[in-house]
Amino acid sequence: MIEHVQVVSVPVSDQERAKAFYVDALGFELRLDNPWAPDMRWVEVAPRGAVTSLTLVTWFPSMPPGSLKGLVVATDDIYATYEVLCAKGVYFETPPTEQVGGIMTVFHDPDGNGLVLVQK
Repeated sequence: MIEHVQVVSVPVSDQERAKAFYVDALGFELRLDNPWAPDMRWVEVAPRGAVTSLTLVTWFPSMPPGSLKGLVVATDDIYATYEVLCAKGVYFETPPTEQVGGIMTVFHDPDGNGLVLVQK
């Protein structure tokens, strides 16, 4: 049976710019950055210690850059994380707000992919 989600593909226009955002701004670890086919590169990032990782992809015509919405990431302290990420230039739609599912806010990577930051 299925044990976990292993990889989520994030459609980006520039893998180097996306890698810098996820690693430098968000603090994800770089797990792999290797060529794997002609004119293709496998760039894989993840929160430290996470089971699921993200691949920063440029090769799916059906997934244009910025088309991923609603990827949920969690933090223990949403207000502190929000302040740190704002200071690094991360764009948030709104400050964290109390909602039915908890405290959350939405931010975007350089291509416009939407991520939801929630407090665990």
